[in-house]
Amino acid sequence: MGATWADDDDGLPPLPAAATVTPVTTTTAAVPAPKPSTSTTTTTTPSTTTGKSGYVPPHLRGRQAAGSGDGRGFGGDRGGDRRGGGWDRDDRPSSGGGWGGGGGGGRSFSRGEDYSGTSFGRRDDRGGGGGGGGWDTGRSRFRREDDPFARQEQEEAEAGRNDPDAEATKIFTGENSGLDFDMYEDIPVETSGRDIPEPITSFTTLDLGASINANIKRCKFKNPTPVQKYSIPVSLAGRDLMACAQTGSGKTAAFCFPIIAGILKRGLQGGHMNRKTYPLALVLSPTRELASQIHEESRKFAYQTGVASCVIYGGAPAVEQFRAMERGCDLLIATPGRLIDLIDRAKISLSKIAYLALDEADRMLDMGFEPQIRQIVDERDMPRCGERQTMLFSATFPKEIQRMAADFLDDYIFLTVGRVGSSHSLITQSVERVNSYHDKSEMLLDLVEAVPGLTLVFVETKRAADQLEDYLYQHGKPATSIHGDRTQQEREAALKSFRAGRTPILVATDVAARGLDIPHVTHVINFDLPSDIDDYTHRIGRTGRAGKKGRATALFLESKDGNMARPLVELMSEANQEVPEWLEGYASRSFGGGGGRRRGGGGGGGNRFGGRDYRSGGGGGGG
Repeated sequence: MGATWADDDDGLPPLPAAATVTPVTTTTAAVPAPKPSTSTTTTTTPSTTTGKSGYVPPHLRGRQAAGSGDGRGFGGDRGGDRRGGGWDRDDRPSSGGGWGGGGGGGRSFSRGEDYSGTSFGRRDDRGGGGGGGGWDTGRSRFRREDDPFARQEQEEAEAGRNDPDAEATKIFTGENSGLDFDMYEDIPVETSGRDIPEPITSFTTLDLGASINANIKRCKFKNPTPVQKYSIPVSLAGRDLMACAQTGSGKTAAFCFPIIAGILKRGLQGGHMNRKTYPLALVLSPTRELASQIHEESRKFAYQTGVASCVIYGGAPAVEQFRAMERGCDLLIATPGRLIDLIDRAKISLSKIAYLALDEADRMLDMGFEPQIRQIVDERDMPRCGERQTMLFSATFPKEIQRMAADFLDDYIFLTVGRVGSSHSLITQSVERVNSYHDKSEMLLDLVEAVPGLTLVFVETKRAADQLEDYLYQHGKPATSIHGDRTQQEREAALKSFRAGRTPILVATDVAARGLDIPHVTHVINFDLPSDIDDYTHRIGRTGRAGKKGRATALFLESKDGNMARPLVELMSEANQEVPEWLEGYASRSFGGGGGRRRGGGGGGGNRFGGRDYRSGGGGGGG
């Protein structure tokens, strides 16, 4: 039974009664105001000498630095003067709400968007007393003309049309997920089905066409990953496929390469007519973040092939997505809700779909998208099963999900790469016992200092994400956060800042676990453990990607996380991780197993995630 707190519905402790943060006069230098820019596309970022580093949070650039806080904003008593100065976050007024009210003021927190720089503004006023009251958030209206990212993208697109080399540099610059896969060579692969094509050992043996082969070289892909070795020949042979592979194993290329090659062989028969788009291939994704990532990867693979890739998702202006599709759309990446909306508005027809791919298929069904998926596949104008080629990719495929997904597949081949549902050996896992939220916040500061690089911190609620981001800033730790209440522009700005290392700590709810591909994440911290071992596996899969090693740390609060003890012990034992004695003891004393769904049935380790083809009687018990 988790700890409960008065006037708090998300398990977070109330602020201490003396939580007023009073700026202390120090020798901290003031941050100079930015000079007015005469350009409509360039922003000026001021410098600072405050604290331990010269970092100024994006939403505070142009503001004065406040003195060090007392460090008690989230639950720690480490003084700001030991951890770096705090920042005055009263950036601008907005239609904000308050948390607190009565009994002495409590704490007022509101968010106002400011796109004059590179991020969003915030206002954070901490009052005294432990007032009750509710939680309310207010947002100012976002104006597209103030969005620097829209202007930048437009200019880059225009530059790319005039300079093909500049376009190639933009598309292929950055991390390529095909690097450093040598450590995956020994991962076992199981297949089942009729007439299974032989796996490939090199990209050079594939008949993908000269343009795609050139793009493989541009991506610096050396050898195919295990999922690519087996799935690409299956797809090129025209067979339906259900593939189960761990996160970060190259799944996107595994379905994009055959789709693009197939479109080229068909002669680009899609198009746009009467203001309606007729794509040839459709990729369904559970979240807009994953859809955007698939789109970016598909642009690399389709570069100079003539195959046009577009992405549509909710939370972004539909008119811009219309315009992009009107310029050409052979491969469409979409979230289910926005796709149904545009089909019903007669903007998209699926009548020419030859290829259908579902990525993170189990997540889509777990998130309640099954009715929408069935509408798209069965109740619109998509060709029937057997008249199109269908591929399903995911990290887990429980037996129940397989049975539902089999309705979309015809005589399919089932492919399992690695130990499904297990966190692979590239991730070093540890579990730390804490006795309170105060201990959690104190330990978090130590953890983010101990492991350099990008750190992803998972919390349970949206409010916790905002509060923990504030807490880290108070202690001199550049952080940003994402959750479901953020606008698409805010989320993209936060992810861009995190990927670039400007804010190397990202606090997130589970929205970030659903398919986000962020290279170089060295550490995943479960500040709040999930209630389900599947979700834990998805979370820690954000590190240890593309053959690189990573670290995952869980903060275990007995009063809240007891049901996760036994599943954690089983999962860590499967991955040959060192299990703390106290956790083994707690798991042996607990009963009922816990850990949420554990949908694949069966006890102990084994294939708890249903990683066998249910047609052969698998998906349940043992190894």
